[in-house]
Amino acid sequence: MKFQEITVKEYQKFWEKHPMKTFLSSVEISKLREKSNWDTYYVGVKEKDKLIAATMLLGHKKLFNKYEFYSPRGYLLDFNNTKLLDYFTEEIKKYIKSKNGYVFRVDPYLIYHERDIDGNIVEGGVDNSNIVDHLKELGFKRLSVDDTEQVTWMFSLDLEGKTEEQILKEMKPNTRNQIKKTEKFGITVNEIGYDELDRFQNIMIETGSRKGFKVRDLSYFQEMYNLFHKKNEVKYFITEIDLGKYIKKLKEEKKEKQNKLDSLSDAKYNDGAKKNLTNEMNAIDKRINDSQEIIENTGKEVITLSGSMFILIKPEIIYLSSGNYEEYMKFNSQYLIQWELIKYGIENGFKKHNFYGIPADINTHPKDYGIYEFKRGFNGYVEELIGEFELPITWHYSLIKLLKKIRRK
Repeated sequence: MKFQEITVKEYQKFWEKHPMKTFLSSVEISKLREKSNWDTYYVGVKEKDKLIAATMLLGHKKLFNKYEFYSPRGYLLDFNNTKLLDYFTEEIKKYIKSKNGYVFRVDPYLIYHERDIDGNIVEGGVDNSNIVDHLKELGFKRLSVDDTEQVTWMFSLDLEGKTEEQILKEMKPNTRNQIKKTEKFGITVNEIGYDELDRFQNIMIETGSRKGFKVRDLSYFQEMYNLFHKKNEVKYFITEIDLGKYIKKLKEEKKEKQNKLDSLSDAKYNDGAKKNLTNEMNAIDKRINDSQEIIENTGKEVITLSGSMFILIKPEIIYLSSGNYEEYMKFNSQYLIQWELIKYGIENGFKKHNFYGIPADINTHPKDYGIYEFKRGFNGYVEELIGEFELPITWHYSLIKLLKKIRRK
């Protein structure tokens, strides 16, 4: 085995065929990081001139002119091949030290424990505890979930070998009903281009302000578009509704219910049905009034409801970012966006629809548990990755950690 620097083309070719690839370990992400003053290096291990392991290393200057190194979703290798893992790690330590690095971070795209839809560990399922233990033996320190840069807990839905009808049938009843309602209401899902990304950004700003999270600058979304869209690997969507058409449909629906009500006799056994129809018509009237009020307040009949960003790199579609205008959340348009992308995934040969981040340890009902409940309705399963690890390279590691701790206090 021989450790060496490799070319971008060599890494790209290896990455494209590797089962652990994801957008975070792509060459495109290195270009994004370089705009924030990160340096990029590609290294690998060859055996008889064949690349058998590789990773992308990103370096960023920190205190004392020392460099933090990070391999997003690295390494790309068989983690059960301990001989290769040990050799690669030892050589990377030497390499990083030669580049004035003091720490190395890595967060492999590797399942920790296989879990079911409720987050419970599947008995006899995938268990990579041995890999976590071995990384610790190599000197890596496993970070807490709160300290990781990337998501550790995700929710996914398998698409391979399934039909639209099958997936729709397997959804939770409420999720299936919400999808049907959005279709019935005439909500549309529209892909937007580079020149309209400010519309998506505005939705994210409103959502971030409401939920208390920091929103990336418009330049980030634009750069992601530039990097990934040429290969059709990123898509931005917004949902819209034509309230004029919506009100018309509601009035037609009310008329149908009124006709049913009028057809019922005054017999006692019809009292329950009459009451239900009356309540349903009152609810329709409220939706009509609410919609007319929106038109009056905005001066628009066609309004934007929500937006979403997806990364599409086989074998999976990743639901990366999304937001909603709070006053229009009652239209539940995010259900329709997910359904449209699930159908897209089936049609285009994707194996998995990854709803991405959910709160850790969901059985404890943590903050933002509702995010998990929304995704759970599509009837997938929880994925727990092995997490992020730090490998100290020089004595500066302990000093810089101490200084950071003091600053936080």
